[in-house]
Amino acid sequence: MIRFLPLMAEEVSRRTFEWGRIQSNSDWILPIAVTTAVLLYVAYMYRRDAADLSPLLGVFLTVLRGAVFLALLMFFLEPRWRIETEKTINSRTVVAVDTSLSMGLTDFDSSVSTASVSRIQQTAAALKDSSLIDRLRSRHDVTVVRFDSQLHRDFLDFAKIKPMPAAAGDDAASGGPAAGTGADSDENSDEQGETKAKSPADVDWAKYLALSGEETRLGQSVQQLIAEVSRLPLSGVIVISDGGHNAGPGPEAIVAAAREAKVKVLTVGVGSDKQPPSVRVAAFNPPPRAYPGDPFNVTGVIQSWRMPGQTATVQLLARPVGSAADRRASRGTGELVESQQITLGQDGEEVPVKFTLTPEAVGKKTYCLKVLGPENDREKDDNVMEADVEIVDRKTKVLLFAGGPTREYQFVRNQMYRDKSVESDVLLQTAQPGVSQEAVKILDEFPSTREELYQYDCIVAFDPDWTALDQQQVDLLESWVAEQGGGLIVLAGPVFTGNRVRGWVEDASMSKIRALYPVEFPRRLSSLDVAAFKTDEPAPLEFTREGLEADFLTLTDSAVESRQAWEGFPGVYGCFPVRGAKQGATVLAHFGSQQEGEKPIFMAWQFYGSGRVLYMGSGEMWRLRAVDPTYFEQLYTKLIRHISKGRLLRGSTRGVLLVGQERYRLGNTVGVQAYRLTTPQLEPLELPDVTLQVILPDQTLQTVKLTADSGRPGSYSGQFTVLQEGEYRLELPLPGGDDESLAQQIRVEIPNLERERPERNDAVLSEIAQKTGGRYFVGLSALFDDVDQIVSQFEDRTRTLIFTETPSAQWQQQWLLWLLLGLFGFLCVEWIIRRLAKLA
Repeated sequence: MIRFLPLMAEEVSRRTFEWGRIQSNSDWILPIAVTTAVLLYVAYMYRRDAADLSPLLGVFLTVLRGAVFLALLMFFLEPRWRIETEKTINSRTVVAVDTSLSMGLTDFDSSVSTASVSRIQQTAAALKDSSLIDRLRSRHDVTVVRFDSQLHRDFLDFAKIKPMPAAAGDDAASGGPAAGTGADSDENSDEQGETKAKSPADVDWAKYLALSGEETRLGQSVQQLIAEVSRLPLSGVIVISDGGHNAGPGPEAIVAAAREAKVKVLTVGVGSDKQPPSVRVAAFNPPPRAYPGDPFNVTGVIQSWRMPGQTATVQLLARPVGSAADRRASRGTGELVESQQITLGQDGEEVPVKFTLTPEAVGKKTYCLKVLGPENDREKDDNVMEADVEIVDRKTKVLLFAGGPTREYQFVRNQMYRDKSVESDVLLQTAQPGVSQEAVKILDEFPSTREELYQYDCIVAFDPDWTALDQQQVDLLESWVAEQGGGLIVLAGPVFTGNRVRGWVEDASMSKIRALYPVEFPRRLSSLDVAAFKTDEPAPLEFTREGLEADFLTLTDSAVESRQAWEGFPGVYGCFPVRGAKQGATVLAHFGSQQEGEKPIFMAWQFYGSGRVLYMGSGEMWRLRAVDPTYFEQLYTKLIRHISKGRLLRGSTRGVLLVGQERYRLGNTVGVQAYRLTTPQLEPLELPDVTLQVILPDQTLQTVKLTADSGRPGSYSGQFTVLQEGEYRLELPLPGGDDESLAQQIRVEIPNLERERPERNDAVLSEIAQKTGGRYFVGLSALFDDVDQIVSQFEDRTRTLIFTETPSAQWQQQWLLWLLLGLFGFLCVEWIIRRLAKLA
């Protein structure tokens, strides 16, 4: 839950004295009457008892006894000082900005938007340059929040601008001291995510409005926003969105919440209200490697909108791989390899295409999938998708290393043996010498020399007995992953991973092995820990966002069909318990058990040096075969290809360039790793940073600084956020080389849910505004042209509250102490005088 706090509360405190027992004048009658009667009785008694004493002494004794009763009267009346604080809580206006992925689309209706500038980029520029927020701040505190699939916690607060003396006018105009401090300072953010900012011009709006949501929960987000802020003096809400509501409660939820809170909702529509007829290449999936004489398939997916039944031509082109400049100039060109005629489907429907090629010569080619759509296709920039395919003689070498003949091991062994692109060796630790297995080579022991181990691109370890390796073999394995870019897939199991007697998890000599894993193991392992994560019924895998977006976990060529396939998978029966993921590791899936608390990690991976390590909590992916045998084969083919990239992409002796995956969603952050960079003399590169060149889909150039890793000479890392859909080319020029560079390619996509209705939804935005008493403004120009009308919609709801503090306990203790001392003193003096005067 988000907790919005008042930014400014002017306080005026008053300190007043009062009697706790007296609430009105009539409350004085009884205590005064009783006290008067008691005092008269005291005077009468002492006049009688002190008749033989001097009149002065009699009066003195009467006063002493009267003082005691007056002190008791004071104790009864409860004297106290009360502090009243008058707080003025400013009226508040909230600006809610849609950051779903549909806001990353570029419109081609020139009457509404600027070509080549996305909706969110236009919104960021408008908030920075418009006077709207500062004008609102003349009467209200202003809060800016983001929403998409959820209401985000990192909101920005702009405090109301106080009227200031003429000498400080300049500060007031710029948001001065009354408006808080800088937006980029961490010390200005509280635990709820609140950030105070001086003025809109001080905020990096492009960074703050980063796209993230794969769906738009417009109704749910604004309803939650109003519910959270309505306890403050909320004047109204401004919603900036394309209206692309596609999940959660509808606009009626906003209307109900706004009416209950008695606030207006103004809406500002972003984007074009026209969905242009368009066709695009939605996916292109050639293998990264192929082999001379071996046929390979190139698949793709074509999507279209407002073109049902029309025909299009899909071409497959090929050309030699060129430099970055050549790529920009030759994008979408090449020698025609093959073409197909397809019939376009309904809006958003995916039409698959497939080409079968048989390469002849060794080398690297750029293949281009290009769709020639009908003449009314308005968006031609997404009609092309390219990918590089390397034709090599060398096959991928895989070592299958198993602690026992599990089903997972047997199915993977058979699959690798049949795969013509893979050369597989096996090491089954429980096998008897001379046993026959489906493999190119059967090992009796783990490789113990560089020549033996460094020939492999990937090792798949099925619950192995790591303690069978000596220290030299352990060091060699760690070096193979970290320095040679080796790929390691490790599967936990009950025999060696989960066995306290024969296991290696608690073995101190296995620290290097544990360091390879992307998860942290328990310090002490008990049989109860292992048994706790076994179920009698299959538990489904709960994929994280990173897991859903990982292209190496897709079971089909279509992302939608792949997600449906995973949803149809009943799940697994066990998962080894771990403490959590290591820093820098990526969690892909959790074990979906019904137990309370945090769900255990089932699948995670990490970079380890120049290599990659993937962990699975149990070897039960063979159960996918019950859904479809091809799913299991597709999964392991992609996993091995992904984990082996550190070895397969070593195109230069001077280093390797790696990214986390081949496909990303719009708004994702791409982590880039460069390993083993060397000088032309093959010495480790010792520069503090190197510059990565990123060619964006619109063919503009962006540079990213990769900083050196102090722990590993020649290693560099950095990251950047992808804000355009399409293909990205990453090139790292090697210092001192003659145009030598390392290269990678990624693809950035928008989920279909955000593409189905990309046009501005005027009906939804207008309904929200009208039914809550607000207004609907079309286009971001309203933030400049209609500022006066927007500001006039919100009344000043500044509220003054009076808070009464409880009396000070310390003061009460002090005056009670003095009262008791006074009573004791008066009684003592009276007693002494009475004794000396020999009174009874």
